Formats: sequence, structure tokens, C-alpha cells
Amino acid sequence: MTIDNFIDKIKLPFRKEKELYLSLYKIMGFFPHKISLYKTALMHKSIAHRNSKGKPVNNERLEFLGDAILDAIVGDIVFRRFEGKREGFLTNTRSKIVQRETLNKLANEIGISQLILSSGHSSSHNSYMEGNAFEALVGAIYLDRGYNACMRFMQKRILSQVINLDKVAYKEVNFKSKLIEWCQKNKVVLEFKLIEQKRDNNNSPVFSYMAVIEGIEAGKGVGYSKKESQQNASKITLQSLRRKPQFIDAVFAAKADRTKMEEEPIENVPDVEVKEEFIIHQEQEQPEQEKEKEKKTTRKSRKTVEGKDLDMDLKQVTEKEATTEETSLSDTDTKSKPLTKEDIIAAAEMAAFAESSDDN
Repeated sequence: MTIDNFIDKIKLPFRKEKELYLSLYKIMGFFPHKISLYKTALMHKSIAHRNSKGKPVNNERLEFLGDAILDAIVGDIVFRRFEGKREGFLTNTRSKIVQRETLNKLANEIGISQLILSSGHSSSHNSYMEGNAFEALVGAIYLDRGYNACMRFMQKRILSQVINLDKVAYKEVNFKSKLIEWCQKNKVVLEFKLIEQKRDNNNSPVFSYMAVIEGIEAGKGVGYSKKESQQNASKITLQSLRRKPQFIDAVFAAKADRTKMEEEPIENVPDVEVKEEFIIHQEQEQPEQEKEKEKKTTRKSRKTVEGKDLDMDLKQVTEKEATTEETSLSDTDTKSKPLTKEDIIAAAEMAAFAESSDDN
């Protein structure tokens, strides 16, 4: 214990608000000099307290100051702790410590939440009230004890006892993976669009990406790498999905429109029946030469009746007619006049009749 703290401890029994002094000592590790600064730091605007001049008194101004001091102190600590690390790593580590979620947990862990003065209903509606009070406390310490006292408070009370700085620095919160997983489970389309790529004053590349869900622009993230900018865009998008019901409604409405369009047929279904005929059937008409050949074959096959050659019979009949006076036909007439089927049959009958007469 320092001499300063020893003297303040001796004075404690004579303080009017000794319980508040003792509580702040447990939180900060030293006694306050100007207790009014700390009382203001713990006063939420919902109290609507006013000073003698009628001006509102709350912790908003101290919160503004403490936010700037906290950024500087944490940046100083991170810079000295992680030598050789690039700016993106240092910025990311600092942001993990000074973000509202972390400060809320710190305020609850060290006991600031129990000292905040607020109306009964405000604490449940203001999720950042504890974190704001923590920043206001840092502002009060700065005005009461100076920058070095703020540095000792953060180093000895916060980063050595409450927060493991190394774990915070190397812990990767993959917001992009969480967003992709949510989109896959809900079957919505997600893409990341590069909006801008430039260089800052130090000639370091800076990327700007935007997350787009079902064609709706969501969170925009900036970073010194594509991964960092997409992580930031994913984080903002997840926050919008959790906190803005109208945004998530618009996403699912766009999804419904897309799936409806995909379900509707784009054009008529083509006919599977083939109208063109590529097969030549046997019943089809054959060429004229094939027809004539078929007729000749049929005529030749019909010349044989009951094993007798009609052409031979016709020859015999012709020879008999040449020697018989009863015939009135000449060779010239026979050659010039083609025989019909009936003539052939008649000639065959005559030849058979003549054979039977010779036999008698």
C-alpha cells in the first residue's frame, strides 16, 4: 500500500460516504480524491438529476472522455505487449477489449453494475449501461488521478486479473463462418462483393466488402485484408439479423420470390414423341423394276401345274396343229399373237384330249 492510500485509509472512518469509498477502493485499488467525479460517473441519465444551475448531471460526458482515454491506454498496452505485430492485428486486439460487450462483462465482474444509479426500468432496456459506466469511471480516474493512474488501473486490475490479454488477442471469432452456417441452414443465398480497394496514408492496402443476402445489401466491412473486411461485414450482418426484424423479413421474402421463380417452368416441356418416320416398312411400295421382276417370277411359278410343264405341252400342241387340217391358225399368227392364260390352259386340254384319242 502506498503512502497516499495509507492516509486515505486513515481518513475513511470520518468520510460521510465511506461505503462508496470502500467499494471504489475494491474496484480500482486506490481511494478516490474527488468523490463527486465518481458519483457522476455512476449516474445514468435516467435519474434526470440537475445541478444548482439547472443543468442535467449524468455520466455521458465522462463516458465520452473515458472512451478516448481507454482507446489510448489499451492501444499503448497492446503495442508494447505484441512487438512486431502488424497494425491490423493490434487494431483487432484493441477492438476486442474496448467493445461494448467486453466492457459490460468487465463492469459486472468488478462490481460496477451494483453501484450504478438509474431508474428501475432503465437497466433492463439499456444493454450498454454497464459498459458506459465503465468508460465513465475511466474518465473520472483520469480527471482525479491522471493518465498514469488509468494505466495502472487497466494493467493491474483489468488485464492482469480479469482479462487474459493473450487469449483475447489470439482468439479468432469467425463471424463469417457463423454467417455462412446460418445461411446454409436457412437455405438463403450469401455472397461477398468487393466495393472498394485502396491504400491509406501509409500505403497499406484497405479493402471494403459488403455481404449480400438474397440480393439485399447487408453489412459493410473495412479492413487491411480481405479476410478482415469480410469478417467485419459478417459481424455487422449478424447484428442486423438479430436486431432488425424488418431486415430478416426482407431476406426471407426475397428467398420466397426466388424459390417461386425457380419452381415455375421457364418454357413448355418438349414433346417426347418423334413425328418424323425414319424406318422403311415392308408394306411400302417397291420400285417399278422390283414389281416387274416379281410379276415374271409369279408368272413362271404358275406355269407348272400338277407336275406338268405347260410350255412343253404347248409345243406339242403347236406341232400337231401344223399337221392337222382342222386347225386354221398359222405359225405367223401364233408368233404374232401373244397367248393368254386361257389360251395356254385350252391348249393343254386339247393336248390331253388328243393323247387320249391316240391311245383309243
